[in-house]
Amino acid sequence: MDKTVFKNILQFLIILIFNSFLAQTVPQKLQRNTVINDTIPKVVSDTITKKDTIVLPKESLEDVLRTKADSKRRDVPKKMIYLVQNAQVKYQDMQIDADYISIDEEKNIIYARGKLDSLGKITELAQVDQAGKKYEVESFSYNTKTREAIAYNARTEESEGLIVAIKTKKYNDSVFVMRHAEFTTDKYYIDKKDKRPDYHLLASHIKMQKGKSNSTLIVGPAQMYIEDVPTPLVMPFAILPFSDKRSAGILIPSFGEREDVGFFLNGLGYYQPIGEHFDLRVLADIYTKGSWNLRPEMNYIKKYRYNGNFAADIGNTVRGIKGLDNYSKTGTYRIAWRHTQDTKANPFLTFSASVDVTSQTFYNNTVNNNYIMDQSVLRTQQNSTLTLTKRFLTLPITITGTASYNQNFATGLADLRLPQMNIAINQFYLFGSKTGVRQGLLENITVNTGINLTNSVSTEEGELFTKAMWDKLQTGVRNNIALGTNTTIAKYFTFSLGANIDNALTTKTLTRAYDPIENKVVDQVNKRVAGYSTFSTSASLQTTLYGMLNFKKGGAVEAIRHMMMPSLSFSYSPDFGAPGFGYFRNYYDAAGALTPYSIFDMGIVGSPVSGEVGAMGYNISNNIEMKIKSKSDSTGVKKIKIFESLNINGNYNFLAKSHPFSIINVTGQTSLFDSKLSINTSLAIEPYKILFVPGTDTGIRTEDFGSFSVQGFNVQMSYPLSSEIFQDKNEKKDLSKIYNKKGEIRNENYYFDDDNYAHFEQTWSLNVNASYAYTRNLTREGTRIASVGLDGNMKLTPFWNVTGSTHYDMITGKLAYTRIGFARDQRSFTINFNWVPFGQYKVYDFFIGIKANILSDALKYKDRSFTQPNAPF
Repeated sequence: MDKTVFKNILQFLIILIFNSFLAQTVPQKLQRNTVINDTIPKVVSDTITKKDTIVLPKESLEDVLRTKADSKRRDVPKKMIYLVQNAQVKYQDMQIDADYISIDEEKNIIYARGKLDSLGKITELAQVDQAGKKYEVESFSYNTKTREAIAYNARTEESEGLIVAIKTKKYNDSVFVMRHAEFTTDKYYIDKKDKRPDYHLLASHIKMQKGKSNSTLIVGPAQMYIEDVPTPLVMPFAILPFSDKRSAGILIPSFGEREDVGFFLNGLGYYQPIGEHFDLRVLADIYTKGSWNLRPEMNYIKKYRYNGNFAADIGNTVRGIKGLDNYSKTGTYRIAWRHTQDTKANPFLTFSASVDVTSQTFYNNTVNNNYIMDQSVLRTQQNSTLTLTKRFLTLPITITGTASYNQNFATGLADLRLPQMNIAINQFYLFGSKTGVRQGLLENITVNTGINLTNSVSTEEGELFTKAMWDKLQTGVRNNIALGTNTTIAKYFTFSLGANIDNALTTKTLTRAYDPIENKVVDQVNKRVAGYSTFSTSASLQTTLYGMLNFKKGGAVEAIRHMMMPSLSFSYSPDFGAPGFGYFRNYYDAAGALTPYSIFDMGIVGSPVSGEVGAMGYNISNNIEMKIKSKSDSTGVKKIKIFESLNINGNYNFLAKSHPFSIINVTGQTSLFDSKLSINTSLAIEPYKILFVPGTDTGIRTEDFGSFSVQGFNVQMSYPLSSEIFQDKNEKKDLSKIYNKKGEIRNENYYFDDDNYAHFEQTWSLNVNASYAYTRNLTREGTRIASVGLDGNMKLTPFWNVTGSTHYDMITGKLAYTRIGFARDQRSFTINFNWVPFGQYKVYDFFIGIKANILSDALKYKDRSFTQPNAPF
């Protein structure tokens, strides 16, 4: 009975439980079925069918947190983990190594700090490595949930630079904000070889943005410090990009003082790349006395095609004090364009440009000190040229079109040739060869010919492209045909024949007359088409002779060799001044004498030569060498050049009515002392006696031959000296073998002896040049020019370099242009100082530039443009 009652009760409980289960599950199934099939009757759901609101909590860590340390402790109630000594935490892509690390499991914060000494001062920084980037910090907090971090006194290396900030906050993996941060590129400080950097930029705020391939620092107000000493260089802001690509940046100026225009900032500006093919640089020069200068420049390049740059220089030069007589204000300008085509781009069509146009007084009034340092202020001329050349694959013709503009600052005139076209036919042989090897005079006849078209005008700067200029414009066409041939006679003589034909046509002719009222010769240019033709022939015979003079064996001089190349030539041309040609006319001068002139004088196609010429010319070229004993040479002898070349030439005109002998010209070139001393000289000798009338300074050539006098003499010498010349190559000192102690940090280029005196390689070079010129030109007293110049540099220490150049005028006894420069290498930056102490322009220029490649665009110490690095403008 009891068992039966127990079974019934158990069955009843099972039925209740099963019914309860059906009450929860069946209605939900039915509801889902009603969506699929409307024929299934709907059942009213019970409140028990509501979804369960209990959700498992999400893990606070997205990855496994790995820890290790010499000592570990876990505080369960506070949900804290403490790691002490050689502590390490690895989480996702981050690894932290520190002396102390704590992990707050409730707040999801990891805190780390460096090693403390007994006084509580950090002696060893904590190391943080995230995604391959390393950081050193005194203390560090990281939120594993938000991925934000705060670091104190963190050292952050970025490319070649280092940032040390009192406080750094990381917002995400690409944005960092820093407070009171120092930035430097000093390699010694980065590598911890030195305790402080040689320079740094101190900024109140820095924002660093990281990209996939580059990073950028946005710097707030920053001041430059050198050896922890503040400088006046303060930037309100700066953007420092760290990338291999070109990027924008500030151009650091030089500063100094110039006597005529005051204190200055020279070269202050901004650099901006424009796409892959262009960049723009804008510079400004500012002076305290009111002068200013603006210099924009654009460079462009297309690889394997062309490259070039546009540049301008516009400014005002103010001198003196306003209201006084010495006050002046001069506007200046300069426009330049350089274009070079790659030789492989198109061999049949090439274009080049070298345009340089300035105001007439530009160099005398420039405020750009670069023109003073490179002596451009001494220029007397400026040339500009545009050239277009066309070649053909099947035609032996080359067509060259040229436009040129030449300025003469001394005369104030400008010569404009626009356009100028030359059609040249490639040299060809007049006759073919029967055997394949050209022999004899006929088979060796060559022809050179071409046509030249020129439009030219010489005018003043203010008349350019005005009616006055077009009225002066001359047009001319010229054709030249040159025939030549040569052959060998008796094996040792070369015989040459030649003929030259010139044809010219011009649109302007000349009429010359003497005006007795004005007491001067008046030239009148006529608009009339006229032309002339001239021809000449020549023949020459030349050979080479050798002579050797041997001395006794054992002597200091073993032999002298003389090579002489004499040549004789004969040339003939008729008298184109004869009345039958119509090329020459006559006018009566102030003395009433009939004076001939050519109607083509002052023209652009030249003028014929008057007087019949039947001249015998001579030329003797010499080369003299000497063999001497030499212990330094492995052969035991050494060659010395006495004269590399010694030439004597002149001619005798058989058909001349007077003075048949020409002036004798002697030129020589040699190099002595192991080819170090270079000497070039020339001498002009007048074979006729010069007669001077009392009271006059200009002489008259008489027919008295044989009274030789010097009419001109010139000699130029240069000798490069250097420290290597005075060192024995076999006894060159190796400081590392002599001194065992080598310097460290800043003194790694020095070796120290036992008394701690520094030793180093002190190199220097000095180029000495001298010139002397004497010119007489039939005057009683000739003019003399003599000067000595020095140009050199010396390394006072491995970090100090001194350069300079000067010229001493021996006639006036005064120093001419002189420049002195100092350069100091401060490891990661350079200090340059240039000084012109006297002369028309007294100026000193001071510049500080950072050498790091990552700042070459940002601060532009190195002008890393994609075109030429040291552009001339």
